[in-house]
Amino acid sequence: MNSRKITALLLSSAMALSVLTGCGGVNKDKTVATLNGEPVKLGVANFAARFGQAGADDFYTAYFGKNVWTSDLYGNGTTGQDNFKDSVMDSLEDMYVLQLHMDEYNVSITDDEKAALTAAAAQFMEDNSKDAINALGATQEIVEEYLTLETIQSKMKAAIVAGADTNVTDEEAKTGAYSYVGISKTTHQDESGNTVDYTDEEKEELAAKVADFAKAAKEDGLDAAAEDAGYTVSTGTFTQEDDSVDDNLLAALKNLKEGEVTDLIDGDSSYFVARLDKEVDEDATEETRQSIIEQRKDDLYDETLDGWKEGIEWAVKEKVWDDVNFDNLFTTIKDTETESTTEQATE
Repeated sequence: MNSRKITALLLSSAMALSVLTGCGGVNKDKTVATLNGEPVKLGVANFAARFGQAGADDFYTAYFGKNVWTSDLYGNGTTGQDNFKDSVMDSLEDMYVLQLHMDEYNVSITDDEKAALTAAAAQFMEDNSKDAINALGATQEIVEEYLTLETIQSKMKAAIVAGADTNVTDEEAKTGAYSYVGISKTTHQDESGNTVDYTDEEKEELAAKVADFAKAAKEDGLDAAAEDAGYTVSTGTFTQEDDSVDDNLLAALKNLKEGEVTDLIDGDSSYFVARLDKEVDEDATEETRQSIIEQRKDDLYDETLDGWKEGIEWAVKEKVWDDVNFDNLFTTIKDTETESTTEQATE
């Protein structure tokens, strides 16, 4: 990645902020965690948390309201703030661990890249008011260190995943296309519009009805038979080991020739009648191939990082980390003339 691209990447994530009300900052020089005994300063961790919060506020408050950070969103006994902070601290651990292994992958920050990082941090500080800087706990040095860590993480991930196996056989990527009618065999709506469970007798009657539909679909075609019966035809794709498709439906599809229609398929929660449209859908197969490659890259990255983390000592000073609180909410405001993004923080 060259310095120009890094500059563009960093500036695209920068935010201009103004604060309506806010509280004081934290002691940035405190040690919030240690990596193999080396200190990680609270200032960087606090900025990472508050900067991440600023980017998430609009989405979270739209769904969960203004008390999002003090509420137990997931019913696990912790607040939204603490869940988010846990994620931030895990991310920081990843960043600092990756930094330890830069030499192994010949990863470095060039002089031009350092200059770009310095300029991006300076621009961030210039674009924001004193109140906003205080709310984020930002300084030139803290912002620069955080952006440097993000850049190292990006470059290290690219270097690690370059070693992933990208050879995916045609059989591994093979993806077919099908059309189907699926009818729930667990519940239906009664005459009053209420959702009720099928009785065993009703389920047998439904199975017979769908079996008759399957016969008609074989004779007249799936689409025509579905129109006559008032059913909706849906489409899908499937791989040879596809856990997103009902097991019995998948087994039936793998035994069809193109254009053939199945008999009644008794699935886990639905009855199905399906037609194999393409044994190999070229576009879907290529998507599967790329998905397999991306999964291999993600797995290699995670396995490599997890292996490194097993060999280090990472300790968080919880009492110091408790000093970080989301005592402002940030709201994105779009400037239609300049197409820049600004943020405001409210209590």
